[in-house]
Amino acid sequence: MSVPVERPRRLRRTDALRRLVRETRLSVDDLVLPLFVAEGIDRPRPVAAMPGVSQETLATCVERAEEAVALGLPAVILFGVPLRKDAVGSGAWQPDGIVQRACTAIRETVGDRLLLITDTCLDEFTDHGHCGALAADGSVDNDATLELYQRTAVSQAEAGADVVAPSGMMDGQVAAIREGLDRAGRAETAILAYAAKFASAFYGPFREAAGSTPRFGDRRGYQLDVGNSREAVREVELDCAEGADLVMVKPALTALDIIALVRPLVDRPLGAYCVSGEYAMLRAAGAAGHLDEAAAVWEVHLAIRRAGADFICTYHALDLARRLAGSR
Repeated sequence: MSVPVERPRRLRRTDALRRLVRETRLSVDDLVLPLFVAEGIDRPRPVAAMPGVSQETLATCVERAEEAVALGLPAVILFGVPLRKDAVGSGAWQPDGIVQRACTAIRETVGDRLLLITDTCLDEFTDHGHCGALAADGSVDNDATLELYQRTAVSQAEAGADVVAPSGMMDGQVAAIREGLDRAGRAETAILAYAAKFASAFYGPFREAAGSTPRFGDRRGYQLDVGNSREAVREVELDCAEGADLVMVKPALTALDIIALVRPLVDRPLGAYCVSGEYAMLRAAGAAGHLDEAAAVWEVHLAIRRAGADFICTYHALDLARRLAGSR
């Protein structure tokens, strides 16, 4: 009796077969749309390095949120671009700060139909561009910064944020924010920790969009070294131990191995951030005719999901949602 030849290609023969046996799927429910909301502008200001992305006015930020709801997106993450900055980034926690006003305006317009996540960091608000208060030697003072993150998180929660997202990679930031929220009576506000955030070359366009380029030095003293995987796992486990409700790996494409490594180790929802440089790279290659942009964007996001991410923060969210709506 001959041994039967394995023929896995049988299940690839038609589109219907491929759809039936597909292991990983992409849904609109997996997508989070980043939005930049800026003070002092009267119309959206395009970000040159990110075609299709703009700094929004308060009014157009609300319009983008309404568009997200109409397309079925579950969440947006808000980044503020203030007019005035100072050494400690005090605009981040002001009740009338740009992020706080955006939260209130969006909530008044769309209610609970959209989850509001706020970036809980200071780099957009400091005049030096770093993610916290500076020590005398010019380094970021970890412990002094924690108290500022507490203030920012509480202020954002009071303005309507459902989830606060500390992205500064300060030691103890999740525990400090949890303590501050609970003390302020905001125990229901969740924390999405940028748990494994690498010091990546792919953040450049974001810094143009958010006006957060450091005036001196870089962020390698507090963000992860791109060569380290064991340290990334340790950071994720520490944030979970401190009370993070969700965790995130950033960037996505250059850390697919980290996503896959972390996924079986934690019992929290795991996100990935397809960052500005990854977005710009795909847009530029598509515009130059080097690849089918829509197909490449789809493949990239499916790969991020296949690696183990439960959700993806992505500047492609609206385009992907439109494609998904068209395929129903």
